[in-house]
Amino acid sequence: MTDVIIIGAGPAGIAATTLLAEQRVRVLLLDEQAAPGGQIYRGIERATANALAALGQDYSYGSQLLTAFRASGAEYRPGSQVWQVTPQREVWFSVDGRSEQVSAEVVVLATGAMERPVPLPGWTLPGVMTAGALQILLKTSGILPDEPFVVAGSGPLLYLIIQQCLAAGVRPGAVLDTASRANRWRAMRLLPEAASGKEGRTYLTKGLSMISALRRSGVPWHRSVTDIRIEGIDAVTGVAFRSAGVHHSIATRLVALHEGVIPAQQLPRSIGCEFRWDDVQRCFAPVIDAWGNSSVDGVLIAGDGGGIIGARAAEHAGRLVALEALRRLGRIDGARRDSLAADDRHALRGHLAIRRFLDTLYAPRSEISRPADDVTVCRCEEVAAGAVRGVVRQGCLGPNQAKAFLRAGMGACQGRMCGPVVSELLAHARGVSPDEVGYYRIRPPLKPITLGELVTAQTG
Repeated sequence: MTDVIIIGAGPAGIAATTLLAEQRVRVLLLDEQAAPGGQIYRGIERATANALAALGQDYSYGSQLLTAFRASGAEYRPGSQVWQVTPQREVWFSVDGRSEQVSAEVVVLATGAMERPVPLPGWTLPGVMTAGALQILLKTSGILPDEPFVVAGSGPLLYLIIQQCLAAGVRPGAVLDTASRANRWRAMRLLPEAASGKEGRTYLTKGLSMISALRRSGVPWHRSVTDIRIEGIDAVTGVAFRSAGVHHSIATRLVALHEGVIPAQQLPRSIGCEFRWDDVQRCFAPVIDAWGNSSVDGVLIAGDGGGIIGARAAEHAGRLVALEALRRLGRIDGARRDSLAADDRHALRGHLAIRRFLDTLYAPRSEISRPADDVTVCRCEEVAAGAVRGVVRQGCLGPNQAKAFLRAGMGACQGRMCGPVVSELLAHARGVSPDEVGYYRIRPPLKPITLGELVTAQTG
C-alpha cells in the first residue's frame, strides 16, 4: 500500500506528484503513455531544437515541470493502463500484459480532457481525424501532411495547431472557423474581465498573435462557418460548407476537426463520482470542491478532468490537490494547507479570468450536439441521430435504456465518443436538461484486458 496514487502524467498529475514526493510522501504515478507530459507536453523530453521552435514557448515550458518531477524521485510507472478503481481506493492496472492492484489512502484522478465529438455528415470517412491527433503526430514523430488539408472547428487549440503547422513549414489548404458572429459579440462583453490580470492579457496577446500568423500566411480563412459536410464515398474527397451566406466546396483528402475539449468522464464515473451538467461549457463535469475533493471519500480530481481550465491552470490545481492530500494524510492541518496554497490559488484565479470569455466565444454549435437524423453518432455500432430520437418516442428516458434499444455505447470505445452526444440528443428530444437524462453507466474494465491478465493479477 502507498500513501497516494496519481493517475495521469499531464500538467496536473506531474505538479501534484512532484510536490508530494518533495514532502517525502509515498506517491505512485501511473500513466498509460510511454513518457510523462500528457497531451500538452507530449514528447517534450526528446524534442529537437527544430520541434521546440515550431511548437512554441508554451510547449517548451513543460521541460521545467518534468525536470523538477524527475529530480523528485517519485515512483513512476509509464505504460500503465488503469482499468478499474474502486471506491475503496484500490487501483487495478496493466503493464506489459500483466495486471496489478495497489491501494492508497488517497487517489488523485488527473486524467485530463478529450476532444469533443464532432458528428457531422461524413465524419466517419477515412481521411477525417481530430486536430488533436494531428498535433500528436507532430509532437511524437514530426509527421505532418504532405498535401493541403482542411482544418475545421473552433477553439484556442485549433489556432494553436494551425500556428504550429505553419511554423513547421506546413500550410493548411483552408481554415473553417465555426465560431458564430453572435458568440463573438457576446464574448466581447467579457473582454474587461478576461483582461483584468496579467495572465488574461497574456492569453489575449497570444490569441491575437495566432490570428495574425494565420492572416500573414495567406491561407483561406472562412468564418462563421455552418452546414459542414465532408464529401466522399470510400474516403474523403472534399468538404462543403456555408460561410457568409455563400456555399463553398474545397477538394481535399484530409480534414482535421476540433470543437473544444471536455473532461474525460469514464474513470470518475466508474467509481461513482457525482457529475453535473455544465451549461457554460456544454458538458458533464464532476462535482468537486475548491481542493479537488469528489463525492467519493479519498478520491480527488485535478486539472481538466474536473472542468476545462487549461494547462497552466491545471498545474496550479494539481498542487492544490496535493496540499489537500497532505492534509488528508495528517501531514499538515487545514491552516497550514491554506497558507501553503496562497500562491497557487492566486495564480489559478489569474489563469481562470479568461475562461468565461473563451467558453462564450467558442460555445459548441447545436449542429454537432444535436446533429441531423442521418448523421452517425455512435461510430462503433453505426447508430444515427434519428434512431436515438426515435427511441424517445418509444419511451426511452436515458442513455442506459438507449443501449438496450440500439446498442449505442456498447462498442469498442465504450461510449466515449457517443456518450456526450447521445445524452444531449435524448435531453433535447424530451425537452429536459441533460442532468435529468444522465449518462451511460460505466463499468470496468475501462480498457481491454485479457482473461490471463485477470487470472494472474498481482495484489499489493
